[in-house]
Amino acid sequence: MTIARQLADKIHALRFEDITPAALAWTQQAFADTVGCALAGMADDGPRILMSVPGVAEGPGPALIYATNTRTSVLDAALVNGTASHALDYDDVAGSMGGHPSAMLVPPMIALGEQVGATGRDLTLAYVVGFETECRIGRGVHHHHYDKGWHPTATLGIFGTVAAAARLLRLTPDQTAVALGMASSFASGLKANFGTMTKPLHVGHSVRNGLFAAFMAQKGYTANPGAFEHKQGFLDVFNGPGTYDVDKILNGWYEPLECDGYGDPGLKPYPCCGSTHPSVSRMIDLATRHDLKPEMVERIEVMPHARRLPHTNNPNPTTPLGAKFSMQYCVARALAERAVTLRHFEPDAHFDPAIRDLMTRVEAKPHPDLADHGPQQWGTEIIVHTKDGQRLASRLDIYPSRGPAGVPMTRDELWTKFSDCGELVLPARQVAPLFDALMAIETLASTAELTRLLETPETRSHAA
Repeated sequence: MTIARQLADKIHALRFEDITPAALAWTQQAFADTVGCALAGMADDGPRILMSVPGVAEGPGPALIYATNTRTSVLDAALVNGTASHALDYDDVAGSMGGHPSAMLVPPMIALGEQVGATGRDLTLAYVVGFETECRIGRGVHHHHYDKGWHPTATLGIFGTVAAAARLLRLTPDQTAVALGMASSFASGLKANFGTMTKPLHVGHSVRNGLFAAFMAQKGYTANPGAFEHKQGFLDVFNGPGTYDVDKILNGWYEPLECDGYGDPGLKPYPCCGSTHPSVSRMIDLATRHDLKPEMVERIEVMPHARRLPHTNNPNPTTPLGAKFSMQYCVARALAERAVTLRHFEPDAHFDPAIRDLMTRVEAKPHPDLADHGPQQWGTEIIVHTKDGQRLASRLDIYPSRGPAGVPMTRDELWTKFSDCGELVLPARQVAPLFDALMAIETLASTAELTRLLETPETRSHAA
């Protein structure tokens, strides 16, 4: 039996009753967090430019473009809303996947849910299955896949999109295997484009393609169900012989559930690359405990795990998106402001002279004690050398589940993040009811209950 066919059997095995309280709690948070990030992302230039491209979201359909009253095809709604969900790099992360799991699940599931009349229970089950799929594949291909330069959010997340769509569309296992085989040809996304609008476009493009694969398989289109293990298939082409473990992909599904905490899912408290989060949190810790001010600092050593640096060691970011991938900028902001917020990535914030001066005193380098393939993939240490001769250090070895900055986010903190994001584009009166609905996703009678709260009375401008 092919790998895709074995995956398909697992994708269709889970029942709603099998979802644990912890997995349900994560799913509720993930829906709220992802929709909040997507709403804020709708105000970003990337989705606005995308909406101005001829043909995008111009045709009528059942699926809402968030923060508008425009309804279009499921595929185009997933493209736009998916891109928006990752536009600010504020959405959740999962260590086992090496990327952002929920952006690949929530926008396409809400869009598809509108078409098929999905209930909240349907969306919840589809999410849990999709999360399991992308993370289990991630366990089999990492860390080589990530280090090679692929963007796992897109290249692995597309299989999560297919899995979730297969449950909502009620595909057969054979159809699901075909859709997975087709998606292996659609998988794409290069880390070379981190810090540009193309990174979130990876998400929009991949969720659209994941849905497309599921629709095509449903209609009888063909693909090779052996596309994972073929000598010119996904595993050998994307990773390479000897760099993946099929047993890790296929074994242990739902024991425990990946989104029960096993996959290290976490919400992001800062709107920047997750690889900067541990260092940002340690800098805030030092600044708070020692009442540090920029003028007191001689130099700062930032020493994360080596895997966190290739895409964040950027001492001279020239765009707001580039600043999100600058360890130097994010750590400097963390010291100066004791916070890193949305306003720190407004158009000219990264050119602030005081922050630029502080950035020249920030040195980023890999930590000598954190092994390449050890358990401390998100570890970091900050050492501040003050002008009066003090040496102040703060270290994080392994962050606890649910938080890449080292501390899980509370409901109140998630609400603050959600309201900050949502009020950028929605009428204020809709934001709290929307949050409450998302935090009780499994109780909704229909997806339409959500999208009514995501809709604005008039279409907002999306001109570039």
